[in-house]
Amino acid sequence: MQPEAREEVFEVAPREAGRAAIIRLLGRFTLRSEVRLMVLACLVGALAGTGATFMSIVAHAMHEVLFRTGPGGFLSIVPDLSSPYMYFIPAAGGLLLGLLGLLIKRYRPKPVIDPIEANALEGGRMSLTDSVILSSQTVLGNGFGASVGMEAGYTQWGSGVASAIGQKLGLNRADLRILVGCGAAGGIAAAFHAPLAGAFYAFELIIGVYAIPSVAPVMGAALLGYLCAGALGAVGTPIVIPHVPHIGPADYLPFILLGLVGALVAIAIMRLMTLIEQGFRRTGIPAALRPMVGGLAVGALAVLSPQVLSSGEAAIHIQVGTTVTLAVLGVLLLKILAAAFSLGSGFRGGLFSAALFMGVLLGKLFAAAAAFVAPALHVDPVISGVVGMAALAVGIVGGPVTMTFLVLEATSNLAITGLVLTAAIMSSLTVRLAFGYSFSTWRLHLRGESIRGAFDVGILRALTVGRLMTRDPPICPVAGRVGELRARFASAPPRVVVLVDGAGGYAGLVRLLTLQGVADDAPLADHLLCRDRVLHPGMRIEEAIRQFEGAGTPILTVVAEDGSGRVIGMLDEAEALHAYAQALEDQRRGIAGEEPVR
Repeated sequence: MQPEAREEVFEVAPREAGRAAIIRLLGRFTLRSEVRLMVLACLVGALAGTGATFMSIVAHAMHEVLFRTGPGGFLSIVPDLSSPYMYFIPAAGGLLLGLLGLLIKRYRPKPVIDPIEANALEGGRMSLTDSVILSSQTVLGNGFGASVGMEAGYTQWGSGVASAIGQKLGLNRADLRILVGCGAAGGIAAAFHAPLAGAFYAFELIIGVYAIPSVAPVMGAALLGYLCAGALGAVGTPIVIPHVPHIGPADYLPFILLGLVGALVAIAIMRLMTLIEQGFRRTGIPAALRPMVGGLAVGALAVLSPQVLSSGEAAIHIQVGTTVTLAVLGVLLLKILAAAFSLGSGFRGGLFSAALFMGVLLGKLFAAAAAFVAPALHVDPVISGVVGMAALAVGIVGGPVTMTFLVLEATSNLAITGLVLTAAIMSSLTVRLAFGYSFSTWRLHLRGESIRGAFDVGILRALTVGRLMTRDPPICPVAGRVGELRARFASAPPRVVVLVDGAGGYAGLVRLLTLQGVADDAPLADHLLCRDRVLHPGMRIEEAIRQFEGAGTPILTVVAEDGSGRVIGMLDEAEALHAYAQALEDQRRGIAGEEPVR
């Protein structure tokens, strides 16, 4: 028996040694977070690019079947719809999406968290199921001809997959936020055949900051998304600019004005969408039927111009090279209304592609106006259209560097890059000062969120009084005497005692230090502090710290939020300041790509 047992041990030993080697290898891989993040970023970029390409194929297939655009045809450039019944297709799609929305809301009542909100408030945590649902709704809406862009679906899918993988592997907050940005970068790079634009979309709009630790993974994800889209047959159509004259310093002036005009139009579009959305709510139309009504409006507008259908991305190439006529103004107004009715009625989607198309139209109109008012400026309508594309898109979506790279990659023309960047910065600055929100953050604002971008504010928001307070504080009846309080806490006198009334409600604080020399028979009610200054468990730490200013005590009482005044804890100012400083340091480390200190 002994030899057999020894032989069995020797047989198992190599197997155990192999397992140990694998564990050591995985441990080494885990410790090198930069390598791990880079590998995951490339994987996420490939999945995002593949998913974005698949969604685009499905949407185009729906256009071919429903609108008979033909193989390789694009809905937004068809001269006319072949059947009058096709004008009701957006309404049919709206009805389908409305009914699906009812079913989805029954089982998943919480609103879907998009990548910007996830990175700003949730540390990159997203639901993959919700992301798949929203992406599918975007594809359906676009496929039925609603005037919505697909980029919301692309980024939701890519970021949702990234978040799911990161959460499964237990990535820290900073790495998870970067990986979510990688998913968006891969999706945008694949959709627009622009890896640089995809990368800076992640930096400016999803991660919220450009930092050295995020450069390699985000660029890798964008490149993999772009390559996967190309491998699956997706090709981009370049925007051709026939001739670019010499550009001098004076040539920048009209495009600065174009940036300003683009910003004002962008603000007007976002306001219009809000008015239409609020109008739908006031009408009393059930939420499930609103997309159908919006689809009817889009179909009616399509009677005047089919270019209002779908995102309009393909129509960009048609409009850039055409002459400026009054029809351009008409198409612009119709497209604005179609996009506003689509999104305001409840269709899922984005405004990225639609903003690019509307920007081209706006730029061409600007060139025509410049030729009429100041012909000596010689504003080229093609260049103005391309610059206007970036100016309006920046005003609505944000990301001036993103749009500059998008134009550069779409035109392969470096000469106009300075003009594009100038107009984009002017547009971004104007919207920030006059309005304060992009389209995404504006919609979050309407939901009650005050975030202005994807910068990580979730660390500080999660820091509440309820998380930091000390429970079971020292309590004494306010009707008592000083001697009674001294006797109650003789063994371990606290710095502050909470006084409560007969019903157990908060009455005030008393500091034992201020009671020195006070007679034992003196009433406690004569020495109350902070009678009207209390904290609540849901209060954010910044607000709590402000409450300590002028309080006259280093400790404040926490009472229940039900209005009863019931005492549930105390908060020390020193502990609050320490926790706040630690949260700020964690925030700084997250930006720098460093591990948080714990």
